[in-house]
Amino acid sequence: MEIVTILIKQVFIMFVLMAFGFVAYRKQILSNQGTKDIGKLLLNVAIPMIVISNFCVEKSAEKTAELFESALLSFLCMALSVAFAYLAYHKKDRIAEFSAAFSNAGFIGIPLVQAIFGSGAVFYISVMIVLINVLQWTYGVYTITDDKSVMDFKKIMKNPLILSVGIGIVIYFLNIRLPKIAMDIISSISAINTPLAMIVSGVYLAQSDLLNAMRKKDAWLLSLARLIVIPLIVMLVFRFLPFGSNAMKLSILLAGACPVGSNVAVFAQQYDKDYRKGVEYVCVSTLLSILALPLVIFVANLLFK
Repeated sequence: MEIVTILIKQVFIMFVLMAFGFVAYRKQILSNQGTKDIGKLLLNVAIPMIVISNFCVEKSAEKTAELFESALLSFLCMALSVAFAYLAYHKKDRIAEFSAAFSNAGFIGIPLVQAIFGSGAVFYISVMIVLINVLQWTYGVYTITDDKSVMDFKKIMKNPLILSVGIGIVIYFLNIRLPKIAMDIISSISAINTPLAMIVSGVYLAQSDLLNAMRKKDAWLLSLARLIVIPLIVMLVFRFLPFGSNAMKLSILLAGACPVGSNVAVFAQQYDKDYRKGVEYVCVSTLLSILALPLVIFVANLLFK
């Protein structure tokens, strides 16, 4: 119950920060350009710093085993998400397929995992963050466009999140010890992620027609799939795996149970698809996650004991 209590508290804080972003945008304190710049700062600097910092630990057999175990769990979590999304939506709604497959593990997952399990737990979900980004830029783009030629592997390799994991792995396996001042700088930069990510999410909500989106059955059904059905499938599979600690499984499950990632709207608009539907899926699932996330973690915490 302690984990669920912490999660409920953190989700409440998250939504207060989102409300601040919502009001700031509506009152013109934050502009579209300002929001884009904050988003770039998070994706290109803050989140990569968080990832790198979690690899700056002393190399050990136990830690190496945790890295490989978390990688296997992350691959499995993503495989189940993508498979369910394909079976449920591929033939009828490609925007919904992308939305169901990919969670907002970066902006929402990382702050929640940090708050509940400590900053070191981001180590568990680092591979999953990479997987989500790689799959979004390849399979995800193909899903939306039905055109394999748009998959851009060069952009993937230049993605700051991918590069940060690569740097982190080198630091870990070579057992490089960064000086304290470097770690203090990384820690200070990492600290901006949670408040800014939530404020940006609030701006996204402010830019949408929430009342209209909440009236749509498709948005509710998609949110049910993303927030409840897929996490339940993942936790049932995790329950019978003989490896991975409870904290590791819960961290990866939490990252995978987050609401729809905002990239669905970005990619849909970029390729002249129905990006408004993507925005609706993001907004409705984000609002409903305040109830769904504590429920999922409560059930999983009982199941994994």
